[in-house]
Amino acid sequence: MIAVHCFGLSRQVSIVFLALMIVCCCDYPAVAANPAVFVAGLADQVSVVAGNGSDGFGGMSGPATEIPVSQPFGVVIGPDGGLFVCEVGTDVVRRVDLTTGESRVVAGCGKKGYSGDNGLATEAELNEPYEIRFNSHGDMFFVEMQNHIVRRVDGRTGIITTVAGNGKPGFAGDGGLAVMAMMNRPHSICFDHEDRLYICDIGNHRVRRVDLASGIISTFAGTGQKQPTTDGAAISGTPLNGPRALDFDGRHSLYLALREGNAVYRMDLKDQTIHHLAGNGKSGYDGDGGDARLARLAGPKGISLAANGDIYFADTESHTIRVIRRDSGIVETVVGDGTKGNGPSGSASQCRMDRPHGVYVSADNVLFIGDSNNHQVRRLKLP
Repeated sequence: MIAVHCFGLSRQVSIVFLALMIVCCCDYPAVAANPAVFVAGLADQVSVVAGNGSDGFGGMSGPATEIPVSQPFGVVIGPDGGLFVCEVGTDVVRRVDLTTGESRVVAGCGKKGYSGDNGLATEAELNEPYEIRFNSHGDMFFVEMQNHIVRRVDGRTGIITTVAGNGKPGFAGDGGLAVMAMMNRPHSICFDHEDRLYICDIGNHRVRRVDLASGIISTFAGTGQKQPTTDGAAISGTPLNGPRALDFDGRHSLYLALREGNAVYRMDLKDQTIHHLAGNGKSGYDGDGGDARLARLAGPKGISLAANGDIYFADTESHTIRVIRRDSGIVETVVGDGTKGNGPSGSASQCRMDRPHGVYVSADNVLFIGDSNNHQVRRLKLP
């Protein structure tokens, strides 16, 4: 609640003054400037932090909410506190300053292609960057799905290089240099505690792993078969049906969303076993308030762990963001109602989206969403 004391003002003037106060406080670009700053009473409201809702290239820099952000997919908070966004539609990676609201391109030149290695990242041509992650040294890594590669931007020099994939679709190269290997439409990446790079090689129904010290690539999980994944099985030799998104818990577990499998699993790196967390394997949207393993999911395409262990994921085809509660194993919808739409900003349950892909929960418990077909990045302060 906002307390307003209008001493000496008439009742009519007081009402007008209060209305103006509410309008000012609800001006989302101002509120959205910093994820740590929220107007009292609006902390649980969805707002927009990037994108004016139109499709197209917003230029190399500009106010984040006033320029186009075309098909935002992967989103992440970088080590410098900025919000990094993959723009699939314009083949760039953009950084949004959450204090000033300004944005600038940090990789890509707005032209589709595959060029620029060993030069400045902002002069390189990219082809559909899908997801971004940072290693412990502050270097930025991202997947280019249509180039079938993973690239790195040096955090000090801004120089871009390819670290995995030879640019051709296929499956080859295990046991050899990652830059000579073939992948098939890689989608998601993450790092473990030893800075090993994991790649969702979705077209090959595998998770590949790259030892960046040696440059060697191997298959970590999946057999190439589109078969059900057995709960509690060994990671090695167990099939994965459409491994789409990965996140690491900072200790010893990877969390994996299966797009075609409509399920979420935990991969224990210590025991080398895989465990079913959500989804009964059937496509749909139901099960909220119950055991997540019995719910129907609709093509999950993004996943992120909160500090308390809750698992947030983009349930893309139901146009929602859902969560698996760590303590209870219950699934709930956090944003959206299962119907495609565009907002409005405000109540999370009434804010509709259109095929969201990216999801990220920051250290201070702010949820960022790549609302892809609405060409906006949304934000929600979690309880």
